[in-house]
Amino acid sequence: MKKNILYLGIAVIIGLLGGYLLFGNSTESTGQAGDNHDHPEASANQMWTCSMHPQIMQPEPGDCPICGMDLIPAETGAEGLAANEIKMTENALALANIQTSIVGSIATSDEDGMISLSGKIAENEENNAVQASYFEGRLERLNVSYEGQKVNKGQLLATIYAPNLVAAQQELITAASLKESQPALYSAVRNKLKLWKLSEKQISSIETSGKVRENFPIYATVSGTVAMVMAAEGDYVKQGQPILKVSNLNSVWAEFDAYENQISQFKKGQKINVTTNAYPNKKFDAVITFIDPVLNNRTRTVTVRTTLKNKENLFKPGMFVTGKIKGTMQNLEESLSIPASAILWTGERSLVYVKTNPNEAVFEMREVTIGIRNGDNYTITTGLENGDEIVTNGTFTVDAAAQLQGKKSMMNKSGGRTTTGHEGHTEMQGAITENKPNSVSMMKMKLPQAFQSGFQSAIEPYLKMKDAFVSSDASQVSAFAKTTSDKLNAIGVSDLGKMEKSHFSKSIEMLDAISTNPDLEKQRAYLVVLNENMVALAMNIQSPTDTLYVQKCPMANSNKGAIWLSTEKEIKNPYYGDAMLTCGSVIETIN
Repeated sequence: MKKNILYLGIAVIIGLLGGYLLFGNSTESTGQAGDNHDHPEASANQMWTCSMHPQIMQPEPGDCPICGMDLIPAETGAEGLAANEIKMTENALALANIQTSIVGSIATSDEDGMISLSGKIAENEENNAVQASYFEGRLERLNVSYEGQKVNKGQLLATIYAPNLVAAQQELITAASLKESQPALYSAVRNKLKLWKLSEKQISSIETSGKVRENFPIYATVSGTVAMVMAAEGDYVKQGQPILKVSNLNSVWAEFDAYENQISQFKKGQKINVTTNAYPNKKFDAVITFIDPVLNNRTRTVTVRTTLKNKENLFKPGMFVTGKIKGTMQNLEESLSIPASAILWTGERSLVYVKTNPNEAVFEMREVTIGIRNGDNYTITTGLENGDEIVTNGTFTVDAAAQLQGKKSMMNKSGGRTTTGHEGHTEMQGAITENKPNSVSMMKMKLPQAFQSGFQSAIEPYLKMKDAFVSSDASQVSAFAKTTSDKLNAIGVSDLGKMEKSHFSKSIEMLDAISTNPDLEKQRAYLVVLNENMVALAMNIQSPTDTLYVQKCPMANSNKGAIWLSTEKEIKNPYYGDAMLTCGSVIETIN
């Protein structure tokens, strides 16, 4: 019995020793592997960023110092990408509302090669007439006193007191008694009254009655609609001074704006189909009767005009119309059409972002050559192929991501490495900033000294307009926009280059749009484009009178970001006012 117990004890000891030898090392290995898994080397390099402010980069999680949102892990790498490709996360795509579409030829579009032009109905100036006073005097009564009033030929327009006419009547009465002895004098006096547009009946009435009339009527010499009242009762008018402007609306002009790159598509006599918002189911056939030989330097457009018959009074001056014209461009089927929202324009280059991987959010910048503009689309002559997938919404966001990753971008032709600044901002290698901290890249321009001085005089009303945006005061915004536009219009631009003129004319165009639009939200939409051009010019001022700060809100402009100028470092956001007054940061200082 004792011997059996001894054998059993030895067997247990041998089993325990074998188990330790078999499983002990495995457990230790597992523990070591577990330690390695809990502390991967990659986590030491993990950076955290803000989805709304991608310039923020921090080595640990926390809150965004600008908007207070929770930081999210930044993408640490993108393997398998070409040198100038960028990759975005699905979360980033959703936040920026980035949309893409497939490039197609014009021949497959709904327009079927038709060029669409926007325009307005205008008075036919060939049918306009000015009703003037034929003698000097005081308007005692004005029978036609408001615009739009119908006037018929021979209708009484006004009654006038004319001292000279009183004297001429007395001469007629005296000459009538001497007409047998002095017929030449009598005839001269009658002709004098005829030149003052008195009828034979009126002259004979004065002669036979022998009475002098103090007040004389003025009759309409044409029929039409009053386009402008140019005098008021009690006014003292001179001989030949206009009283009314009368427009015959039996025919009107439809005037369209054609872009500079569309001019070659039009010629006189070309057929055009006109539609209006008032009568969307009616089409009016016409032909081009006039193409303005002078290009509008402000809008870079020419006026294309057609004449429309208007005997039924369907067309009203000021009415918006659309014209459809079959372009004369050859090889139209070989051209591609893309939305205007897909194109980034720097003044020298036109860029789009192409999705290079159909299954992943991988994009690459590509330069293109644009042709004519057709409504909200551009034709592309080089740079894209039929079937390419391009970004059509959120293009600026993709470009910003490319800048942050050091890839080629709108303002950076060659690309460059990005790093983190001291305050979480991004240092970008730009066209003129040369790696200065917290900078924004802008095209280098040559601005004459006289232009720079004139431009600086417009900064003061611009800043007042910006403050009005901060206060959300639309009426003050309009007033200061008008003042800024007037200041810029006073500057001579003959010495500017093509790109400089483009930024300058676009600035004036946006200021005029802001000043004439009372809707604050639309004013702020125009402000985005205005600032892109104003900042580009301001960045090239050599010695500004005051230090200017270029500030940016990445959430404005539908999360595409928007910039503005300020003389104060403190952020006062003009795009949101009190709603998000401090959202933004200083990205450039102009000393």
